[in-house]
Amino acid sequence: VAVAVAAAMALGGSRPRGRRAVGGWSPCAVLALGWALGWALGAEPPHRCRPDTALLPPPLRRLGGPALLRAAVPRLPRGGWSPCQLYRPPAPSIPALWAVPGVCQAPRADPSPLSPQWDLVCASRWKVPLEQTTHLLGWTLGSVTAGLACDRFGRRPTFLLSLALAVPAGLGVALAMNFLMVLVARLLFGAALAGAFLALYVGRLELCDPPHRLGVTMVAGFFWIVGELLLPGLAVLCRDWRVLQGAVTMILALLAAGWWCPALLLESPRWLLATRQVERARKTLQALADDNCPQDSLLTGAGGSEGPDPRSAPSQSRGCGGAVPEPAPSWAPPLPAELEALSEEPPRPRYHSVCEICGTRVIWKNGVILGFAAFIGSGIRHCFTRNLVPHLPHFFSSHLALLGTEAAACLFVCLTAERFGRRAILLLCTVLTGISSLLLLALTQYLLELIVLTLSVVGTAASHAVTMLSIFFASEVLPTVVRGAGLGLVLGANFVGKAAAPITAIPNSRGFFLHHVVFASFAILAVLSIMLLPESQGRSLPQSLQDGESQRRPPLFRRPPPEDHLPLLAP
Repeated sequence: VAVAVAAAMALGGSRPRGRRAVGGWSPCAVLALGWALGWALGAEPPHRCRPDTALLPPPLRRLGGPALLRAAVPRLPRGGWSPCQLYRPPAPSIPALWAVPGVCQAPRADPSPLSPQWDLVCASRWKVPLEQTTHLLGWTLGSVTAGLACDRFGRRPTFLLSLALAVPAGLGVALAMNFLMVLVARLLFGAALAGAFLALYVGRLELCDPPHRLGVTMVAGFFWIVGELLLPGLAVLCRDWRVLQGAVTMILALLAAGWWCPALLLESPRWLLATRQVERARKTLQALADDNCPQDSLLTGAGGSEGPDPRSAPSQSRGCGGAVPEPAPSWAPPLPAELEALSEEPPRPRYHSVCEICGTRVIWKNGVILGFAAFIGSGIRHCFTRNLVPHLPHFFSSHLALLGTEAAACLFVCLTAERFGRRAILLLCTVLTGISSLLLLALTQYLLELIVLTLSVVGTAASHAVTMLSIFFASEVLPTVVRGAGLGLVLGANFVGKAAAPITAIPNSRGFFLHHVVFASFAILAVLSIMLLPESQGRSLPQSLQDGESQRRPPLFRRPPPEDHLPLLAP
C-alpha cells in the first residue's frame, strides 16, 4: 500500500499544484468566516443602557449619537464608557454629578455593525456565554461524528455532506425567531462546520509526502487567519447580524456547489488502499497523476508499451510547473503491478472502528497525550487574553490582536517544527505556556503592567502553537485506518478546552481563579507527558494499526535518522 502511494506521488509530484492547491486551501478561509461569527455575535457594545434624556438639562436633550453618550454616560477610570451607569444633573443642594443605574435595553443606536436583537446584557448577560458554549459543543460533537464518518465513508463525501448540512443550519440561525432557536441552530451550524474542517484537514494531509506535510498544513492555517481577518470588513458591509449570517451561509453554499467537482478535492488514496478499495484507489491515483503530469500515463495496464516506467520518469521529463519530480522508489515494482498484486483476489473493504484504539498501547497513549495537550493549549488561552482586555476595549482591535498572535504562532511552528522536530517544539511551547501562566498567577499584582502585557502576549502565542502543533502531530502519528476518528477526538478535546472560558463566564466569572490554577497545573503535567511521544518528522504516515504500534520514542535532543526512500542498490 505504501509503495503504491509513494510511486504515484513520485511520478506526479507530491507538492500541491493548481487545482489541488485551491481545493485544499481555499475552503479554510470560508470555514474561518463561520468560526469567527461566534466572536462577532457575542461582542458587547461599550454602553448597554439607553441614555435617559429626561435626566439631562434642556439644552442637551437634543443631542444624539456619540455626543449624547458623552453628555449622559460617565467614563471608567481605565477609559471607555461605563456599561450600565448614567449621569444625573446636579440638584440645587448637590453641586456635583453622580451616576445612577441605567435602563437595560438592546442599544439600537449603537454604531457597532452587530447590534443584538434581544436583551442580552446586564441581568440577561449569561445568555451570551451560554450561546458560545452551545456553539462550541456543536463543534465538539461535529468533530467526533465527522471523524467516524471519514473512516467509514471517506474524506471527500464527509466534507461535501458537512458543507451541504451547514447551509440549512446557517439559514436557520439567520431566520431564528427566538433565543432558543438560535441556540439549536448554532449548535447544528457548528457541528457541520467542524465536520467539513476535519474532513478537509485529513484529506489534505494524506495527499502530501513527509517533507511537505507541515508546510502545506501551515499554509492552510494562514488561509484560516485570512478568513478571520475578512469577517470585520464583511460585518461593516452587512450592518446587521442576520444579514451577516446569511452572507456567510451563501458563501458556504457556493463552496459546496463548486467543490462537487472531483478535480478540486480527490478522495484520499491512502485511505482507499488501507481499507482495500483497490478499484477506487486505481482511479484516484490515475486522476492524481494526470492532474500533476497529464503527459504521464500511470495506470495504462501491466505490460502496456504506452505507459512510462516509473523508475525512468525523473530522467525523461520534468513535472508540471517546471519542477523535476522526486524519484520513485526503484526497488518497487511499477504501480500497475503493485495494484494487480493487491487485487489478485477481489478484496472486500475492511473498515476499522475507533474502539480498536482502546485495544492498542502506543496509539492510545499518543492520542491521549496529544488530546490533553490540545485541551490545555485552548483552555489556558483565556487566562492570557483576559489581561489584554483593558488594553483592547474595542471588538475590532481585540480581534486583530488575537489574530496577530495566532499568525505569529503559525509562522513559528512553520519555521521550527521541520528543523528541530515536532516533539521538541511542542515541548518548548508547552513550557513557555506553563511558565507564563504560573508567573501571571502568582505575581500579577507585583509585576509592572508592561511585563504582565508581555507575558500575556507570549502565553497567548505559545498556547496557539501548542494547539495547532498538537492537532498536526496527532494527524501524523495516528494510523490511516482510524485517523479520522482519532483526530476527531483530539479536535473535540480542543473545543472542550475553548468552552472553558464561556462556561466560567456564565456565573459572572466567579470561577476564573480556579480556572487559572487548574490549567496552569495541567500545563506542567503536559510537559512531562509530551516527552513520551514519538517523533514523526520525516516519517511516512502509518497505514495500519500495526504501523502505529511500531512507533518508538527516540532521544529528545537527537533526531531519528530520516527514512531512506531510495534503494541501496540499483537494479
